[in-house]
Amino acid sequence: MKNIRNFCIIAHIDHGKSTLADRLLEFTGTVSGKELQAQVLDDMDLERERGITIKSHAIQMNYEFEGEQYTLNLIDTPGHVDFSYEVSRSIAACEGALLIVDAAQGIQAQTISNLYLAIEHDLEIIPVMNKIDLPSAMPEEVADQIIDLIGCNREDILSASGKTGQGVDDILEAIVKRVNPPKGDPEAPLQALIFDSVFNPFRGIIAYFKVVNGQMKKGDKVKFVNTKKEYLADEIGVLRLKPEPRNLISAGNVGYIISGIKEAREVKVGDTITHIDRPCPSAIKGFEDVKPMVFAGIYPVETDDYEELRASMEKLQLNDASLTYEPESSAALGFGFRCGFLGMLHMEIIQERLDREFDMTVITTVPNVSYKAYTSKGEQLTVNNPSDLPDPNYLDRVEEPYISASIITKSEYTGAIMSLCIEKRGVLKNQVYLTSDRVELSFEMPLGEIVFDFYDKLKSVSRGYASFDYHPLDYRASTLVKLDILLNGEQVDALSALIHRDNAYNFGKKICEKLKELIPKQQFQIAIQAAIGAKIVARETISALRKDVTAKCYGGDITRKRKLLEKQKKGKKRMRQVGNVEVPQSAFLAVLKLD
Repeated sequence: MKNIRNFCIIAHIDHGKSTLADRLLEFTGTVSGKELQAQVLDDMDLERERGITIKSHAIQMNYEFEGEQYTLNLIDTPGHVDFSYEVSRSIAACEGALLIVDAAQGIQAQTISNLYLAIEHDLEIIPVMNKIDLPSAMPEEVADQIIDLIGCNREDILSASGKTGQGVDDILEAIVKRVNPPKGDPEAPLQALIFDSVFNPFRGIIAYFKVVNGQMKKGDKVKFVNTKKEYLADEIGVLRLKPEPRNLISAGNVGYIISGIKEAREVKVGDTITHIDRPCPSAIKGFEDVKPMVFAGIYPVETDDYEELRASMEKLQLNDASLTYEPESSAALGFGFRCGFLGMLHMEIIQERLDREFDMTVITTVPNVSYKAYTSKGEQLTVNNPSDLPDPNYLDRVEEPYISASIITKSEYTGAIMSLCIEKRGVLKNQVYLTSDRVELSFEMPLGEIVFDFYDKLKSVSRGYASFDYHPLDYRASTLVKLDILLNGEQVDALSALIHRDNAYNFGKKICEKLKELIPKQQFQIAIQAAIGAKIVARETISALRKDVTAKCYGGDITRKRKLLEKQKKGKKRMRQVGNVEVPQSAFLAVLKLD
């Protein structure tokens, strides 16, 4: 065990984690020349196209140092705030972390929040300054920032370049010297933590685990503590670039288990594996359940595809433990699921993955956050969907979730960012100058306001320089109203939104105008209305397609024409009562992009 090192790589978005991981794999000879490509560990097409890591990836490397063989287990983690749950799971399986900071950009919001996660788990932090080969690199300034943040010595900071491979040997040496070997007793009863799982259409579900105590042999009878299910370990092994079977995995090591599990519900990330005949006294602690931030309905375009969508969601949840879902139905869209996401990017990625990996085209409703409603009788309800909100006459108050947001930016953009946050009902709590021209702003603001387009607007007012990170605080009372959209007096529940009273009129007006552009004309007039309760706050009208029924009457008495027009009028009235208005898919998407 003294020659095993488990470590992960943490950093802000685009600071070069995956590129540096490529170099580590290359220097240790884990990946041969022909297999080497940029971002070896990012195996999803989506990750390569967008240049972001979505999933954590575990891989084992062998490294020889001072005549001894070391086993290094590396986990590459995502940088985006929406995937912070992936990072927290990776950290739970490690004893050390490489904290990577871009020498040209310095410390950013996500660097700090990932660092705190690692410190909470008592990880050994190795600071690495990456991209030092760039002409715009500022090694001295960035080193000062790292020293202020961690309180390390200047000589502890390693300089490297993931692109050229400079300094990679020093990093490998530092991992061996500074990171502690895993603690654990190979003779104790088996205790292994599941930190990830994937679905294989031929082998069933493959669970990735870290052995904390004891050892697991091929063919052992094992059980999962939380789900109480029992299995046979058909194949166990270590995670190289391709999984490699082994006969024994002992304490401190990371591996995978295939035991013919078919049901996605049977594998829970954070569960403990133990032997049936010699179980461990307690499950491993330290895994919190994920708290979704943004909720949206996902519905199949064809209602017959509902069961197929359910199967796709189950398989996707295996690979992405932070996705939560439950069935719901909507009058406009039929049967579907109410899904919980960690943020808007997470929602976009899930939608894209459903389309690519499972060939499911879906409709997504307006995203919202979860609220707490208190009735006049004193009952408390959790409202994830605007249609669950009780009637105003029974409602005492509504509380919405608040977050504490930290924004790091150049000082010249402070004014623009402050006005953006105040417009989103934010309250400035603190302002700290990290250096002479970098400032950290702390705000408390409602989560509902940042769900839509806050991140995009922040990037545009700061010309891409601001980095943003947040964590939940608590629920606070607020004057929220339910805004309904009516088409010819019929409510479209998928377009309802819970919104602050001050913004309701503007939002309602914008939605009505947008729907007027997007809904095709019918043979009858369509009224689009936005309503709060019984009060209509905005209205647009789509005029009817006119068919000239008097064309065949030329000349003759006016009464003949009038008779035909009256007949048409009656037909239109009947049509309006019977006809229903189809809302195109683009209308649901347009509401998400309302400015």
